[in-house]
Amino acid sequence: MFSNFFADPTTLLLGAITGLVFGFLLQKGGVTRYNVIVRQFLFRDFTVLKTMLTAIIVGAIGIYAMLALGMIEGLHVKTAALMMNLLGGAIFGVGMVLLGYCPGTAVAAAGQGSRDALVGIAGGLVGALAYAEAYPWISKNIEPVANFGKITFPGISHVSPWLFIVPLALIASALFYWLERREHTVPRAA
Repeated sequence: MFSNFFADPTTLLLGAITGLVFGFLLQKGGVTRYNVIVRQFLFRDFTVLKTMLTAIIVGAIGIYAMLALGMIEGLHVKTAALMMNLLGGAIFGVGMVLLGYCPGTAVAAAGQGSRDALVGIAGGLVGALAYAEAYPWISKNIEPVANFGKITFPGISHVSPWLFIVPLALIASALFYWLERREHTVPRAA
């Protein structure tokens, strides 16, 4: 039953190391603290936004650089199923607002001793089981709605991905600068 369930030991070890580094960086970045997440939703602390934008830009640069250097053979793009993304994003957002953590920060917060994060982890596991049970119905009735297939901005515009990545990095840099100035002029609530 579990013959194909686990990857080879090297892949598992690399995954564990990556997860530990990711959790360490989340913790050091401060996004494993409940108050930081809540202040993001109140537009008082933009640590989460800056962390996510940094991850998106670094990830995009890394993936497309590895693709250009031949280190990876191609992209494994998920389908642009907009209705699925809309519903999933709404469920994710409600869960994040109620819990005060996203899935990654909940696990990292549990690792640093935040017991309240364990409720979110348990809820995520129950939600995953419910989704797995409902998937046959979802794939038939919801997934086809507004599903545009495997598309990317560079793919549909027929231009280099760098024409999207470089402006995104510049916009993010300007946004970071503005947010840093704003955060230093607005007093933080205790």
